Amino acid sequence: MIDKENAPSNMGLWLTLTPGVFVFLWSTGFIGAKLGLPYVEPMTFLSWRFGIVAALMLLLALVTGAPWPKDLKMVVHIAIAGVMLQAVYLGGVFASISHGVPAGVSALIVGVQPILTAIAAGPFLGEKISRRQWLGFLLGLIGVTLVVWNKLGLGAGTPWGMSLSVIALFGITGGTLYQKKYCPNLDLRTGAVIQFSVSTVILFLFAWYGETMEIIWSGEFIFALAWLCIVMSFGAISLLFILIRRGEAAKVASLFYMVPPSTALIAFFMFDETLDGVALGGMAIAVFGVALVNLKRRT
Repeated sequence: MIDKENAPSNMGLWLTLTPGVFVFLWSTGFIGAKLGLPYVEPMTFLSWRFGIVAALMLLLALVTGAPWPKDLKMVVHIAIAGVMLQAVYLGGVFASISHGVPAGVSALIVGVQPILTAIAAGPFLGEKISRRQWLGFLLGLIGVTLVVWNKLGLGAGTPWGMSLSVIALFGITGGTLYQKKYCPNLDLRTGAVIQFSVSTVILFLFAWYGETMEIIWSGEFIFALAWLCIVMSFGAISLLFILIRRGEAAKVASLFYMVPPSTALIAFFMFDETLDGVALGGMAIAVFGVALVNLKRRT
């Protein structure tokens, strides 16, 4: 039996915790990539992941009777947003890392997203960015830079590999803005079926023409694939859609500043990657920057 008196407070607590849960789950995507990519090429890895998620989401949508888009135009909007959020962003990041770009460098490039989103959110969505929020964006960028600074010295990859991270940056930025404007009320279940299905086809074609599509079915790869399919694609992506629906695009984008520090912290426990004082200081600055962006203005 539902306690009606506590339901609103419980919902408020959940909404308060959602950004933090999202940041943690999104950060594990880099961990999953690090575990899985030694055993498979990037487009093959992602086409398997997206195909599995599309099938699971389709089953969920059918079982729960989820509503489907009523017209073809909305289907196209959902698909376009999905291609940018899934195929372009993740495809760019995974391919960049596979071309020798360190994960920290790729994370730093993609970490510019909040600035890019803030600049585009005004003319595209009509959102207003305050001076305090601009300061938060700047501090967040400084914090991210400090966290990954020790990864910029050696093995930065090729210019092509770096450009793939830039492509990923524009993918996640464009996808966030496009979905906020054109499909803010999409059903998470049927919307995911459309987005992951289209992304699966696109990345499968890239894998078919450019990769061997061979997989070494090790325990680490199976774990990474399962984690990315269930936790990332069901959990983190769904939370991203909820945040986009409920909040301003610029504020949602600011949360991505927390991903590199969070990833570094997880890697510290999983892979014994040490964190020096500069990295810890960068984390603190990034947290403060995100707080400046997301704190509500006093009235």
